Amino acid sequence: MIKTLMKEIKQYKKDSILTIVFASIEVFMEILIPLLMAGLIDKGIEGKNMNEVIHYGILMFIIAIGTLSLGFLAGKFAARASTGLAANLRDRMYTHIQTFSFSNIDKYSTAGLVTRLTTDVTNVQNAYQMLIRICIRSPLVLICALSMALMINPELSMVFVVAVIFLVCVLGIIMRMAMKYFNDVFPKYDDLNESVQENVVGIRVVKSFVREKYEDEKFKRAAQNIYRLFVKAESVLAFNSPAMMLSVYSCILLLSWLGAKSIVGGSLTTGELTSLFSYTMNIMMSLMMLSMAFVMITMSLASARRISEVINEKSDLVSPENAIKTVKNGEIYFHHVTFSYQHGSQEPVLRDIDLHIESGETIGIIGGTGSAKSSLVSLISRLYDVDKGCVEVAGVDVRNYDLEVLRDEVSVVLQKNVLFSGTILQNLRWGNENATLEECQQACRLACADEFIERFEDGYNTYIEQGGSNVSGGQKQRLCIARALLKKPKILILDDSTSAVDTATDASIQQSFAKHIPDTTKIIISQRISSVEQADRIIVLNDGVVDGFATHEELLKTNDIYQNIYETQKKGKEDD
Repeated sequence: MIKTLMKEIKQYKKDSILTIVFASIEVFMEILIPLLMAGLIDKGIEGKNMNEVIHYGILMFIIAIGTLSLGFLAGKFAARASTGLAANLRDRMYTHIQTFSFSNIDKYSTAGLVTRLTTDVTNVQNAYQMLIRICIRSPLVLICALSMALMINPELSMVFVVAVIFLVCVLGIIMRMAMKYFNDVFPKYDDLNESVQENVVGIRVVKSFVREKYEDEKFKRAAQNIYRLFVKAESVLAFNSPAMMLSVYSCILLLSWLGAKSIVGGSLTTGELTSLFSYTMNIMMSLMMLSMAFVMITMSLASARRISEVINEKSDLVSPENAIKTVKNGEIYFHHVTFSYQHGSQEPVLRDIDLHIESGETIGIIGGTGSAKSSLVSLISRLYDVDKGCVEVAGVDVRNYDLEVLRDEVSVVLQKNVLFSGTILQNLRWGNENATLEECQQACRLACADEFIERFEDGYNTYIEQGGSNVSGGQKQRLCIARALLKKPKILILDDSTSAVDTATDASIQQSFAKHIPDTTKIIISQRISSVEQADRIIVLNDGVVDGFATHEELLKTNDIYQNIYETQKKGKEDD
């Protein structure tokens, strides 16, 4: 875990090292001040020598200025190193997430990934800044102050040793108890973010069903869970301050009593006792700072683990060595394919699928809800891998293709249409970033999107809000189809992508496909028979098994499921 995170320091190693160097020099200079103060008191004040007072005073002033300057530089470089680490971690995580297969993404919720990219990285950033600054400075102050105290008076310095041992034991117990709460609290942030995300995305549904109160209660419960865990953790950490104060006051009282006796006995000077008091505060403050740093580091360990999980997640879909870089045509062959979302599952989603689709054919797929229509087509572009058998495109197993090449040639318009914030033109060019305006217009004509785009005041420069919230469902579907066409794929898959358009527009889109992209293999998933009846052949799926594969006319004669769907939809039209 630590090794994974430390790899991301990269170009900020120099800043990290400079922070440590400046913090170390700052400590060595700062630790001299109480020693100089002892000289000022003993030789200057008690010796009634003004020259010594001035001499020690000037030295203390120079060292104080140097200490402040070094502290500023250490803080500056620590900030650069920690924010740089955070930026690298976010970039590494985000880039790595792009390589995930659908099965990898299924392991993490969207809200969970957002939390890891934001809250968890911020925790690690703060912990790293403390690690290279406080966790270097405080132990050095502790060691140096103890060493100086031992030089002044070994007997009295035993007071510090006992206090340090006591505090280390107490802090160890506190950290161990608090850690288990911090391990539990950060996954609760995922629930909180998920509640917010669902509410914002589905705000229209929430309002239409007047469920604001329900959503508010759900959010409060998620927030309350975080509150309870943090209260428990902070209640444990609250013992830190009393333990620290007990040590400080005990040291001061013991030093005052024993020091006074030593001065009377002549074994200690007033200046030396004053410097011991200063070293007492140095030691206690260093322990206080260390305890604060340990709190932050303890919190961040849970975050670090969650970040490492994402970074170390291996995609189960990768391009093979010597991958094939060319897809010759749109021929598709399913060789006795069995597939499940969890490999080795006793209940596969698809069972023994054996299909041959010629390049350029138009294939319809129909079946009831849950019949695995989307699962079937997701195997063509290798969004998932099969359990048994194989899927071939142009006579080559899809597992032998370079993934980017394959997916460039298999264009999929998914069931859930997604548009991104930006202009219509920018959204279309997701299909081909170098597409000209004329090519975009041609794709929109084929998808029957041109007619509504031209009605917009800004035409192709019309701004699309996030998620396409300012266009209708049918308009969104047609824009997504046009975007897919710009890839000029060998295989075009429409996964129920015309469900929100009227039957006339649907028929017009299919006529455009037949006329203008005859060599492209077209696979159309639909719940409406009117959307697939003109296809060359139609696949009827039933509970993950191919129940029929023939033309519309043949299926009407031979397939019971197809007949029932046809009769039901025909009757519905007559009732209308």
